[in-house]
Amino acid sequence: MQGGTLAAPHVTTAAAARDYARSVVRQQWDTASRTAREEDVVDLLLVVSELVTNAIRHGDGLAGFEVAVTAEGIRLAVHDNSDDIPEVAYGSGALPVGHHGHGYGWPLIIRLAREIVIDRRGGGGKTISVLVPLRALP
Repeated sequence: MQGGTLAAPHVTTAAAARDYARSVVRQQWDTASRTAREEDVVDLLLVVSELVTNAIRHGDGLAGFEVAVTAEGIRLAVHDNSDDIPEVAYGSGALPVGHHGHGYGWPLIIRLAREIVIDRRGGGGKTISVLVPLRALP
């Protein structure tokens, strides 16, 4: 189902979103002749965790989670209920100075994902879309 967007049923937590994203990789991206590298899947799961957790904690709740399979990898769309655009979303990806226990999410997303787009939703809230590249095992 290359290129089709799949809305994740009943995803309300970061753990459920990770499980769903991993299942899409294994069932839709992987083929008989192509298997995603595990380190790329781990990167995908980190991005999923950060985006979904941010939606829950800072975006007035998770309003939706979608996964689309592309030839390059996995495109994620995370919908939340907040109109606020995170200031760091278009930053350099530099990690915060000193260890404060927070502030690492967006730098990780910027480093691991491509084509980061933030769109306001018509009924309120926003959608953050990213492409997480996947490479096939040699």
